[in-house]
Amino acid sequence: MIRVPVLPTVVVAAAVVTMIGLGFWQLDRAGQKERLLASYAASQGLPEIAFPTAPLGGEPPLFRRAKGQCLQVTGWRQVAGQNARREVGYAFLADCRTGAEGPGMVVDAGWSANPQSKPQWTGGPVEGVVAPDKAARMRLVSASGLGGLVASAPPSPEMIPNNHRSYAVQWFAFAAIALIIYGLALAKRAKEAAN
Repeated sequence: MIRVPVLPTVVVAAAVVTMIGLGFWQLDRAGQKERLLASYAASQGLPEIAFPTAPLGGEPPLFRRAKGQCLQVTGWRQVAGQNARREVGYAFLADCRTGAEGPGMVVDAGWSANPQSKPQWTGGPVEGVVAPDKAARMRLVSASGLGGLVASAPPSPEMIPNNHRSYAVQWFAFAAIALIIYGLALAKRAKEAAN
């Protein structure tokens, strides 16, 4: 009769329970992400809104058509981007002053293959689609290129991945592998004890 070591068994059991729990958590996240993506897809058909310049509570109105007014461009930054033909290059983002209220807005003025391009846009009315932005939470992607740039690819909910189901499978696989390895270690221990 093999004596099962208590501490390693407790550690492996705790790790397996944690991994299974993380797998179920990822499945729950997958459902949440599917609902969020469905709401983004539905927002594409809603009427145009004014781009929100005041801080928002909750989720921003991503992928909704919007219009805004950039009173003055206060700075530029570049990010990796694509044009409507899916050519890779640089999207030029303008930080805009919108008045005394709120934090202003970020406008994706357009795309260029040349990172040295100097957009000639200094501000004005913008119509486009609200997209996520890592620095400012959201930006307005102009429907037409501004300041001599080509229009950037219009944002779409399809650009947001939903990998949570594959992550869940990975966690469940890790748990199974841990059990198999521990079972093999116990079998080896039993064989050595029998000899």
